[in-house]
Amino acid sequence: MRQVSTLGIAILGGCIIAITYGLARFVFGLFLPAIRNDLGLDATSAGIIGALPFVSFVGAILIGPAVCRRLGPRRAGGLAAGLAAAGLLGIANAPGVLVLGVGVAVCGISTGLSSPIMAEAVHRVVGPALRGRVNAIHNAGTSLGVALAMPAMAWLLGAWRSAYMAFALLAAAGALAALAYLPGRPGKGTAPGNSESLPAVSPAQWRAIARLSTLAGGMGLVSSVYWVFAPDLVVRQGGLSSGQSGWMWLAVGLAGLLGSTAGDLIDRLGPGRTHALALALMAGALGLAAATPSVLGLALISAAAFGASYITLTGFYLVQGVRIMAERPALGPVVPLLAIAIGQAVGSGLSGWMIDAVGYTAAFTGFATVGLAVAVASRALADG
Repeated sequence: MRQVSTLGIAILGGCIIAITYGLARFVFGLFLPAIRNDLGLDATSAGIIGALPFVSFVGAILIGPAVCRRLGPRRAGGLAAGLAAAGLLGIANAPGVLVLGVGVAVCGISTGLSSPIMAEAVHRVVGPALRGRVNAIHNAGTSLGVALAMPAMAWLLGAWRSAYMAFALLAAAGALAALAYLPGRPGKGTAPGNSESLPAVSPAQWRAIARLSTLAGGMGLVSSVYWVFAPDLVVRQGGLSSGQSGWMWLAVGLAGLLGSTAGDLIDRLGPGRTHALALALMAGALGLAAATPSVLGLALISAAAFGASYITLTGFYLVQGVRIMAERPALGPVVPLLAIAIGQAVGSGLSGWMIDAVGYTAAFTGFATVGLAVAVASRALADG
């Protein structure tokens, strides 16, 4: 197979992450109002289903490094994108809650596999000086997938099943691209299953990863209410149309491209300040959405702030995790990304329950308050 260049791996990896994270995982909230109407879901049920991809992500990311070593980035990348295609196809054809839940869970598996795979591909292809930047570009691919959802919604006039069918076709194309261009398994002298070639992780590295993961879990919890219920908030409480809520996801996606600079921000501002500022921006986005759900312009500002902060923060955890475990790049992001997923799984169910119990405004405000508290604590933890 042809060896892909640094630019090629940046573009290809960004597209695969756009599929597995953006389309397969995070656009669900955009289509949730239409899905709820068609399938008759209450907020609690929607929150539980919204948590399923985060739960399946947990299992997938735990085995992701082993899958990557066994199959190599090429076949493992094809598997991840192929699972995204299968999950999206299941959602598109879901006759009820059960198939819908299975589809979103399979999408979560594809997401969990893709991060360790792409981190390993970067380690194999990209020189050390550019790895942080390329990893951050890959992470920002989530924004591309999210941004694609809005024109898809507009073109298909809110037909969520047709949109998910189109997403499944894109995922299938991504699987073929991964099989054609990602690096394969190493030679026999460094067999992927040979764990003796991997250096041991020191106690200091585990402590650093633990601090990073504590922050990641807090951010995951805070972000969950927005990913699952922000479009629902502006449609059901604010009175905006589903088409107008689609503009929010376009704003999330486009502003999220700023997160490709996460590695450079860490180098310039330092870890603690970068994390605190980004999480405070996220809390502000939640608070603004809660206060003004009926004003489209302010909803778009909220969405842009959320997108920029979320992708910057996930890029922060990815880049820092890889830097902490520089010799084991497929393992470095696993624990922090796992912590995000656990926080989001807990937060998705909790937010649905809170919305049913106390309403959208109180739920979003409560999550924003938690975000500000974690932002204050992060100055010490991120620099520790």
